[in-house]
Amino acid sequence: MIPTRKSLDGLGAALMLILCLCWGLQQVAIKIAAPDMGTVLQTGVRSLIAALLVSALMLWRGSSFSMRDGTFWPGLGAGALFAAEFACIALALTLTSASHVVVFLYTAPIFTVLGLHWLVPGERLHSRQWSGILLAFFGIALAFSSGFEASVSSQVLLGDALGLLGAIMWAATTILIRRSSLSEAAPTRTLLYQLGVSALLLLPLAGAMGQMGRVSMTGLSWASLLFQTVVVTFASYLAWFWILRNYLASRVSVFSFLTPLFGVAFGVLILHESVGARFSIGALLVLTGIVLVNRR
Repeated sequence: MIPTRKSLDGLGAALMLILCLCWGLQQVAIKIAAPDMGTVLQTGVRSLIAALLVSALMLWRGSSFSMRDGTFWPGLGAGALFAAEFACIALALTLTSASHVVVFLYTAPIFTVLGLHWLVPGERLHSRQWSGILLAFFGIALAFSSGFEASVSSQVLLGDALGLLGAIMWAATTILIRRSSLSEAAPTRTLLYQLGVSALLLLPLAGAMGQMGRVSMTGLSWASLLFQTVVVTFASYLAWFWILRNYLASRVSVFSFLTPLFGVAFGVLILHESVGARFSIGALLVLTGIVLVNRR
């Protein structure tokens, strides 16, 4: 029997806002450090370090880890999907802009709510929620439409496609967690599966791509790696899994529409990108859509 999750309250909304801020900065951080460390290598290294941090946290708490509690195979599946998601993101960032990657990656809530609507009891969406999803999606399309006006190369299109594929992998991970024994597992255990498996898969991939021999650690790359590892991959993901255990995933996923807006805002501040009226109008539509989806 799957326990009932609740709609977002003040605490859940505040946590999601903080998480969206961190995740919005994530792609910019990877892009900035790319000249010093390959993007796939960054994701592999941060997964390995964060896995060690999670293991240390579990030991400190006295948490046990068993392969016979029914979470082993779902854990491997979630880890493989997690690795595939970030491999897509890492490769996409070498082919297209960080703004494009953010746009396509955060279409994940669309795939998530569609899957949860059909597969998970208690996650059914009503007409008002569906209208909110459509409105929020239109807002994102409008906010980023100025970035797609010029003709694009096949390389950029491939990067965009990888960003979209990463979104599908992210949605599949969320649905797998909700549909399996991982739904009731401790967040640390679920995260350890994802981080451990992704490190085992991404580090060899980085080596095969020749990224191991092209590392030049600077102050900026150290700061980027520290942020990605401790803040994003360790702390924010633990908070994310706690939210998934306590709130309706369909409502939470739609809230993450804010992340690409924050991502572009950081792009303006850090990468000196420009945005116009379309972005502002799109942001308003996204916020309106989130209100519709989360309205009691």
